[in-house]
Amino acid sequence: MKIFIEAIDSEIWESIVNGPFVPQHLVDDEPKDKPKSLWTDDEHKKVQYNLRAKHIITSTLSYDEFFWVLQWQSAKEMWDTLQVTHEGTSEVKCARLNALTHEYGLFRMLPNESIGDMQKHFTHIVNHLVALDKLFNK
Repeated sequence: MKIFIEAIDSEIWESIVNGPFVPQHLVDDEPKDKPKSLWTDDEHKKVQYNLRAKHIITSTLSYDEFFWVLQWQSAKEMWDTLQVTHEGTSEVKCARLNALTHEYGLFRMLPNESIGDMQKHFTHIVNHLVALDKLFNK
């Protein structure tokens, strides 16, 4: 999904990672949300990134997930909720990473396994490790 969104516009992905842009100005030396009528063209454009991100995310969801994430105001909240739902908490990720690292370390060709099947199995392990941000030394 990250690659898809970045291909559309990398600023949209940044709004998912960092949260929405909220135009502000100083009132009595305190930052306050700026009224929409005072937004500059650039501020309108930056606010639009969150709206576009929400559109992209919701358009890819199942019916149930769509109505479930509608409660969130920002694409970041939607993304974070979906990420925990589908990938698990940091503890779950750590356990998966440990299990996959162990499987990687013990990897061997199984009896009666073809080279093609072995390669698919190895690639499957490595891809899951990379998805969990595992770094490999060259």
